[in-house]
Amino acid sequence: MTNPIENPAYAGAAETTEPMKGADIVIRCLELAGVETLFAYPGGQSIELHQSLSKSKKLKVILPRHEQGGVFAACGYARITGKTGVCMATSGPGATNLISGIADAYMDSIPMVCITGQVSTALIGRNAFQETDIIGITRPIVKHSFLILSVDEIPQVMDAAFRIANTGRPGPVVVDVPKNIQQAITRPVFVRNPMQQRYIPDHTEILDSDVEAVRKAIVNCNRPCIYAGGGIITSEASEELVKFADSYNIPVTTTLMGIGGFPQDNAHSLDWLGMHGTYYAN
Repeated sequence: MTNPIENPAYAGAAETTEPMKGADIVIRCLELAGVETLFAYPGGQSIELHQSLSKSKKLKVILPRHEQGGVFAACGYARITGKTGVCMATSGPGATNLISGIADAYMDSIPMVCITGQVSTALIGRNAFQETDIIGITRPIVKHSFLILSVDEIPQVMDAAFRIANTGRPGPVVVDVPKNIQQAITRPVFVRNPMQQRYIPDHTEILDSDVEAVRKAIVNCNRPCIYAGGGIITSEASEELVKFADSYNIPVTTTLMGIGGFPQDNAHSLDWLGMHGTYYAN
C-alpha cells in the first residue's frame, strides 16, 4: 500500500523561513486547511496544542464538557455544514472517550479529523501515565490513522489526514501527536496547495457501454428497486435520482442516512427501510 504522506500529490511544498514548535505547526496546518471551528477538550498531553490554539486568530475553539460531547459535536458540525469536523483530546481516557463518535462517523461516512495528544515517544509502550494505544484501538473504525514520530512530517501528515477524510467515501482519520513532537522545533515544509476541508466528489468518466449495460439490466429486471443512501446527499445528486426514478418508473427506498435525498411525496417513494422503516419498503 502506498504511504499517504509519500503520495506524489503532496509534492511541491514551500519551506518557511523561521523555526516553529510542533504544536504550532499542527495549528498552522489546520488554518491552511481552511478549518474555522474545532471542538477541543484539554489535557496534559495536549496542552501544548491548546497553547498554540490560543495564538490563532482564525480558529474558533469550542470547549465541550466531555470529549465524547466534543467528537459528536464535530460529527454534527460536519453533517450540517458539509465541512470536515475537527476535534481534539488528550491521551489515555481523553482519547478513548472519542471512540463512539469516531465509530459513528465511520459508519455514517462523515469526514472528520481527530487529533489526540500522546505520551512522549520514549514512553510509548511502557504503560506510562494515561498512555493508551489509540491507534490500535481505533484501527477498525477509521479510514486511516497516523502516529507522528518526527516533527518534520507534521505538515504532510495533516494534509494527508484531510485528503483521506474527504476523498472517496468520507470518514474519520486519527492523528496521534506525542508530547515531545509537539515541543520539538523545526523549519516546517508546508504543502503548497493543502487539501481544503470540504468534500469534493470524485467524478470518474463513465463509459457509454457501462450505461447501456445498466439500461439492459433494468429492462430485464422484473421488480427493480432503487436503494439510495447518504451518498446521494453528499454528492448532491438528488435531482438526478428523481429524474432517473421517474424516467424508468422505479420505486425508491432510502437508508436512514439517505432520508431527504428523495422526496417522500414522489409517487415512486417507498419511504425508508430498516427497523424504523415502512413495511412495504422492507
